[in-house]
Amino acid sequence: MNRHVKCALLAGAAWGVLAGASVAQDAEAAAQAANNQDAATVDDIVVTARRRAESLQDVPVAVTAVSGEQLEARGALDITELARSTPSLTLNAARGSNSTLISFIRGVGQQDPLWGFDPGVGLYIDDVYVARPQAAVLDIFDVERVEVLRGPQGTLYGRNTIGGAIKYVTSRIDADEPEGRIRASYGSYNQRDVIASAQLPFSDEFKVSAALARYLRDGYGKNLNTGNEHYNKDVTAFRASAEWTPTDSLFFRLAGDLVNDDSNARHGHREFAPSPADPYDTNAGAGDKNRVQTRGVSLTGEWEMSDLLTFKSITAYRDGFTRGNIDFDNLPGPILDIPAAYDDDQFSQEFQVLVSAGRLNGVAGVFYMDANASGAFDTVVGLANLTTLTSGSVATKSYAAFADFSYDVTDALSVSVGGRFTKDEKEGTVFRQQYLGIRSPYFGNNAAVPLGAPRTNYTRTREFEKFTPRVSVNYKFGPDLTAYASWGEGFKSGGFDMRGDAVLYPATVNGYAPETVETYEIGLKGSLLDRRLTFATAIFDSSYEDQQITTQYPAGTTIASVVDNVGSSSIRGWEFEGRLRATSALTINASLSYIDAQFDQFLAYIPTGPLNTTCPTAVGCFVDVSSQRDFQNTPEWTGSIGATYNWFMENGSSIAFIPSVAYRGAYQQFETAAPLLDQGAYWMYDASIVWTSSDDRLTFGVHGKNLGDERYKVGGYTFPGALTGDSIIGFYGPPRTVTATLGLKF
Repeated sequence: MNRHVKCALLAGAAWGVLAGASVAQDAEAAAQAANNQDAATVDDIVVTARRRAESLQDVPVAVTAVSGEQLEARGALDITELARSTPSLTLNAARGSNSTLISFIRGVGQQDPLWGFDPGVGLYIDDVYVARPQAAVLDIFDVERVEVLRGPQGTLYGRNTIGGAIKYVTSRIDADEPEGRIRASYGSYNQRDVIASAQLPFSDEFKVSAALARYLRDGYGKNLNTGNEHYNKDVTAFRASAEWTPTDSLFFRLAGDLVNDDSNARHGHREFAPSPADPYDTNAGAGDKNRVQTRGVSLTGEWEMSDLLTFKSITAYRDGFTRGNIDFDNLPGPILDIPAAYDDDQFSQEFQVLVSAGRLNGVAGVFYMDANASGAFDTVVGLANLTTLTSGSVATKSYAAFADFSYDVTDALSVSVGGRFTKDEKEGTVFRQQYLGIRSPYFGNNAAVPLGAPRTNYTRTREFEKFTPRVSVNYKFGPDLTAYASWGEGFKSGGFDMRGDAVLYPATVNGYAPETVETYEIGLKGSLLDRRLTFATAIFDSSYEDQQITTQYPAGTTIASVVDNVGSSSIRGWEFEGRLRATSALTINASLSYIDAQFDQFLAYIPTGPLNTTCPTAVGCFVDVSSQRDFQNTPEWTGSIGATYNWFMENGSSIAFIPSVAYRGAYQQFETAAPLLDQGAYWMYDASIVWTSSDDRLTFGVHGKNLGDERYKVGGYTFPGALTGDSIIGFYGPPRTVTATLGLKF
């Protein structure tokens, strides 16, 4: 069946299947209070997808949002569990990492977390854009809600939101008197978690809060070579905020956060013999020490200048570092080892003016960011007694002006128009040098001898700019049914390949160009059966141009990299979310998504060498291999179904039973098929049972995750060949776990 017929059938399904709803919660304090009443209908749910509090039914955006309370009830440990129930979403810890976030929405994302590469999905913490994915696998604590916006969000959100945006919103201080919470957990693999938080109002005008989390867990496996834990967890996280409301029209919030991740290095599992029987075990000899730290501070100010205008300022600074090792061969000797160090910092400033003038509502503003990312890593090829040091940095200055306004033409018809102009200035420095010896001087081997001149050594500057518009139309067929149609563009700037080898690929010094996504979307939201059934469904069609793809391959005694704009692709699909209040005690939730993603053109670089029979010239060339490539991290089908059943006891306490099942179709780890690493379709079964006291101060829950003990891959590396030790390694998601949690409010 060809793709156009498929899309036609899906369009009919999207408009014909009236089931699906976003389980969203709101952002602002007033809306939060309304949403906490367990809103049953779409028009009762409030979100801030367009930087202002709106009814979900009125927002022409495919958005899913989940409250912190819902995530806690499910026993979610971090935001990657959103992928179990959110359409078209992939969230994983990066290969070789414990806390670096890899995110894809509707097939658009970025697998490579190396410094200088921008993510395709924007991550925001309290409206602050997070430029780097390190330590971004955010744990669930002190969180009000998490929103997932699907599709390009180029008119409103910072930078590089061509795939979508994830908003992690921490809790505002709403206490009138001192109060605190503590939550302790114990579970499989000796899991020990403690989370404590407190709110202290000094007056009606000035309040402070703080939250501290400590996460400890033994490894799912072991390093059989060193005896240390493998896939363990050792994380400390802290947040604090102070809120000052000097007048009814002024509000200020100063917030800070810190994350320390001292979990052992994650080396993965060798998929090519010799291989440990347990996929969580390794024989790596590169070293188990690993350290990641990130911290940030932000100041938000709001001034309600009049009933029509509100001014908002968001000032933020963040920095972080990573020190770690990945053993690519997973064997005791240094056959293919990668010690690495990353550093980054960013300053951002955003000003907004929000307009609420009857039929006209919207926001306009400007955005500035000054970010720096640097790093170094060795590629140690022990069988050749050779090390390649790659180091460098990228400095980014980003400027943007944006606006997005809606006008109610009639009570039923609303039109929205938005746009964003972005200008990025990037300076990249890349250095690549080979040494005789195991590790370079940068990583402690001062006896290493330089082998010839540097293979890459340059500093270049490039500028990128783009205007990204968005237009949408809403129409209310009645109080319980709304349709929308939208068209928009997204933009991610170009840059420089930090791994680029100018000897193998001279054009690397020119960098790579921006990529863009243009998306058409049609959606339907509403409710039926006296508002007991709510739904949200959409179909979309995206054109992805100048897609940035990283290709790594063995090249003699080193690993080469090419980052280029490989061509274009088409992404079409359908998404659906639903919620049915079957009885006063039983609620059923469901989601389903289909993605048809295909490369229309994929220009792969074919280097020179004895195996190159494609290029007629003495140098490498590009060949269209689109028929041999597929999208990574993009299963064709994903879906979930879950339920919540509440028993209410005579003493006022309650018990909630929350089972769920999620399906994820087969997907590739890379654009090129890798049979030993690519993941087949699988099912995930979870269940929670939570008791809550009559005064809501005491809770006790038992949470089971991956109850079928599915072993599934979330990442991998593939470097076959005798010199690299046939280094094909996979990284696996968590096995079956059971956790007991006790919570106390006081």
